[in-house]
Amino acid sequence: MRIKSALAVVAIAALTTACGGGGGGESSSPNEPVKIDFLSLAWQKESVAANKQLVEEWNKANPNIQVTYVQGSWDNVNDQLVTQFAGGTAPDVIHNDSPALSGFATDGYLLDLSGKLPAELKNDIPQAAWDTVTFDGGKGEQGVYGVPFLQESQVVIANKKLLEAAKVRIPTADAPWTWDEFSAAAKKMTKGDTYGVAWPMKSPVNKTLNLALNFGGTFFQTVDGKTTVKVGPEEREVLQRIHDQLYKDKSADPAALGQGTADPLPAFYKGKFALLPAGVYLRQQVAEQAPDGFEWVTLPGPKGTTTQQGAVSQTLSIAQESEHPDEAMKFISFFLNGPNQAKLAKGDWLLPTSKKAAADPAMTSEENGWDVATASAKDLVVAPFLKVNGFDEWKSKVATPALQEYFANKITIDEVAKRLVEDGNKVLERYQR
Repeated sequence: MRIKSALAVVAIAALTTACGGGGGGESSSPNEPVKIDFLSLAWQKESVAANKQLVEEWNKANPNIQVTYVQGSWDNVNDQLVTQFAGGTAPDVIHNDSPALSGFATDGYLLDLSGKLPAELKNDIPQAAWDTVTFDGGKGEQGVYGVPFLQESQVVIANKKLLEAAKVRIPTADAPWTWDEFSAAAKKMTKGDTYGVAWPMKSPVNKTLNLALNFGGTFFQTVDGKTTVKVGPEEREVLQRIHDQLYKDKSADPAALGQGTADPLPAFYKGKFALLPAGVYLRQQVAEQAPDGFEWVTLPGPKGTTTQQGAVSQTLSIAQESEHPDEAMKFISFFLNGPNQAKLAKGDWLLPTSKKAAADPAMTSEENGWDVATASAKDLVVAPFLKVNGFDEWKSKVATPALQEYFANKITIDEVAKRLVEDGNKVLERYQR
């Protein structure tokens, strides 16, 4: 869910493996504290500081349960965990994101938390967030394999002066633009060397599939236990609308097309375009890097037949092999309580799943668009495609190149639909034998 930044802290530190078990093994003496390893993937300066501060608070208040902070990296965490699970050296508490949990749960490496969740923690997080971490753990039963705590939505970051000069209606969380209004606003703001909108599509899949839910587009369907790719009218809506902005309305900056999410920011600051659809976390770079005098605002994402977007959660899980699962759950419950989730969300510029955290004044401030960002959490639903076995291969081998060609105007919408379905079903079939 988070951009796997090259700035991410590299290399997971060596884990304590005393007594051959995860989490530091058994205490050598009844008088010694229980030792728990916590693998964190926090990488931004504020986020790392918040994580370490909470671990320090816990350790001071709980001398009998001591947590060791272990720094990991989004860049290699899943490969690292495969090795650690196989070798019996996995950390007790594991930070990851929800799409990665299904495979580890099916392989028996993660603990089903269903019977261990304290009522206060369970009730503070909406069911839609719990749905992102609920999987069949390989036993034919649904289990909960992580606690979801941070999520990302899509918003629109706008140049305030260009927005106001165009005299378009300013959308609000309660009254967002429709996609038609969004397109009309982008056309109105396209003047001279300035475009209305920029769509960085170097990695187009998650962005377009999440936004497709605005029109009920799921891209996958399961009938009689078999999952196939679906590209019907609902899935085509957002694809066609973005394409129209690029080639029909000519309101989208073509220079941004091959760029990553943050790459268009220098041009944005120079007024080369007015609107930048992006994940909520990008607000941090704008807040920290925008030149003096540059005014910007956060707008809600556009509305189709719904305002729904696909949700992916950052999660904390417990290793099946942990010798101290009850103590690990006590730590997670502290780490992810309402006030602490607010700190973590602020540090990562993401959305807390906790209802208490979402009501924190820091999460509802107009400063840097926190009010709009937090309000967008209500639109998040479990992304159907992230529970599809084989999705990662479909995404990398089929969808990414096909969508890149489509947005570059090299193939038609019928051709991209055909490739996504026909080539995609060949990939999925291998996972369903």
